[in-house]
Amino acid sequence: MQIHIFTLFPEIFSSYLSFGVISRAFEKNICQLNLVNIRDFANNKRQNVDDYPFGGGAGMILRPDIIGNAIDAQKFNQKKIKFIATSPKGKKFDQKMAQNLSKEPKIAIICGRYEGIDQRVIEEYQMEEISVGDYILSGGELPALTMIDAILRNINGVLGNKNSLLEETFNDDFLEYPQYTRPREWKNRQVPDVLLSGDHGKIRKWRMGD
Repeated sequence: MQIHIFTLFPEIFSSYLSFGVISRAFEKNICQLNLVNIRDFANNKRQNVDDYPFGGGAGMILRPDIIGNAIDAQKFNQKKIKFIATSPKGKKFDQKMAQNLSKEPKIAIICGRYEGIDQRVIEEYQMEEISVGDYILSGGELPALTMIDAILRNINGVLGNKNSLLEETFNDDFLEYPQYTRPREWKNRQVPDVLLSGDHGKIRKWRMGD
């Protein structure tokens, strides 16, 4: 899989994606990451990437010509890449969407900033607008990281244990059961007896809530 990120702050991604389980995807070359700094494609000395909205209103809008220049410079075959725009008004991201996106060979995520992205960019590249929740963030970098993390976990070879993916919370609409480890007693709180019984049938039923 190839993931292309268009952002004003590429350093945010370099830090997070270098640690933990997700870093395996890049270390094993399961996924290739291309960070594109939108500001590099600005057309003036001050590297301005935004402007006032037509029709008035608060805030600034990311300019379509600059984002377009950044995208076009990658020379994508638009029929072979999935374009995503982070947006609070987009479709709600969930586990099913993460699973579907993990099957895409190439994904490009455009991280919104300020009051958003010029609508013409979204239409030109047929971007799917995706939201990670009903709240406002300063930009699309955190939503993009959330999506990348969730997507990569669904690709073979990223998680060390294949069974971990099968038992993940939200798979088959099932919320993961409570977890316990050593010590068996902590602050007068005990591990449930069924988990110590060795009876895998009873343990499975307990975990399913039966």
